[in-house]
Amino acid sequence: MPSSATGLCGNASHRRSKSDGWKKSLVAPGCGDGRKELGGCEQLMKKIIALIAICLAIATTAFPAFAQQPAATPQQPAAKPQQPAATPQQPAAKPQQPAATPQDPQCTPENKLAWYNEFRQQFKGDTAKANELAKKWLACPEVAGEETQAAYLKNFVTLYEKANRKNQVSDLVYNKKDYPKAFEVGKAVLVDEPENLKVLIDLAYAGFASATAKNEAFTADAVNYAKKAMQLIEAGKAPDKWEPYLGKDDALAYLNNIIGQLTVQKNPSEALPNLIKVAQYESKLNKLPFTYATIAAAYEAGSYAKLSEEYKAKFGGKDETPESKLALENINQVVDRMIDAYARAVALVGTDAAQQAAKKEWMDSLSTWYKYRNNQSDAGLNEMVAGILAKPLPPVPTPITTLPTATPASTPTSGAVTAAGAPAGNAAASGTTPATPQPAPVTTTPAPATTTPKTPPATANKPKTPTPTPTPTPAPKPRTKRHHRDH
Repeated sequence: MPSSATGLCGNASHRRSKSDGWKKSLVAPGCGDGRKELGGCEQLMKKIIALIAICLAIATTAFPAFAQQPAATPQQPAAKPQQPAATPQQPAAKPQQPAATPQDPQCTPENKLAWYNEFRQQFKGDTAKANELAKKWLACPEVAGEETQAAYLKNFVTLYEKANRKNQVSDLVYNKKDYPKAFEVGKAVLVDEPENLKVLIDLAYAGFASATAKNEAFTADAVNYAKKAMQLIEAGKAPDKWEPYLGKDDALAYLNNIIGQLTVQKNPSEALPNLIKVAQYESKLNKLPFTYATIAAAYEAGSYAKLSEEYKAKFGGKDETPESKLALENINQVVDRMIDAYARAVALVGTDAAQQAAKKEWMDSLSTWYKYRNNQSDAGLNEMVAGILAKPLPPVPTPITTLPTATPASTPTSGAVTAAGAPAGNAAASGTTPATPQPAPVTTTPAPATTTPKTPPATANKPKTPTPTPTPTPAPKPRTKRHHRDH
């Protein structure tokens, strides 16, 4: 399902989550004590929420094939309907019958006879035209003596439209954008053919597009259909034609995008693997900045929020211990994934106005997290952004169970605390540290043995429900608050 637009995000504003838990995660260093050196916690939070809305709106423009390549409307159905019985059983053309006063001036005996004769010529060849002729004949008042022809034509229309409804689903989805009707027709097809891959793909997109139009009635079905379609594709099944997708990988990218977008608001951690797959398949989606901004936000709203909350509950305000250092290492490797994803988003920004509007938000987030990991220095940040696209996208990190080997004092390990109370964080345990990191500044006064360890930045808001727009695009971007200072 190709897309034209701008990203995995969606452009709808949402009211904030009812759960205060997302707002009262870790108190960031500098936020709890009132310091605003990183721009203010509440401001950062508001920016994150706003960015989710920006991303989602743009998401609806990223399915190029949908917007620019409407599915062809075949003049003939892919599968021909079962043909009515051969000529011997076919009712012969009746002589002109005296008709009751017809409601339509065209419903004359002469016209009906002509339509019927033409139907008999066309029904084995141009079935679409034959169907139109049959429907035209049946629209006229029935006359006594025509019962046999009427029954025959009704049967033909029923068989034809049943066979043709698969094509009708595509037309309703990509051309007419009548998503409720598409689900009505598509579900009828799936009753007879539960593994009809083309219909499953079409309905998955229809549910996503409907959600972007603020109708989430089909969201659950769309996610289920997308998952089933992916299972069939990965098992070796393929539709007769991939259109409007460019091929297998393109279809898988969009199906993962649909699942990721429609689940990231409620469960960012669950959506993350799908969002990462979107970036791994070769399609237009892996070249859109919103794809990566959504990945960053999913990390932030999911695993980062969970780990930072746990860190606060267990180690907040306490002296550093091996256990707290290990917890911080796990947090830092998630932060490194966020830095990587935000850097990709910034690097891919084009001239599109919507992308330019989002770029500042992404750059602010990138700078904030980068400084957190590099002793409040942005040295090397521009160089990292310039080279980030040459590196592979890192996978979801595996939890660290043992502390990394200690490094010399001049380059303390990630999560160590300097005399000033800032994290050294020069090397991420995950191996995805920003390029050209700077070592922690050397201090003349050694840190006291009871130094309170650095608390990870706090995150507060759960991603909002997407308000996608008519033309699908990469997933909406969940945003969370982050505060990066000691508390």
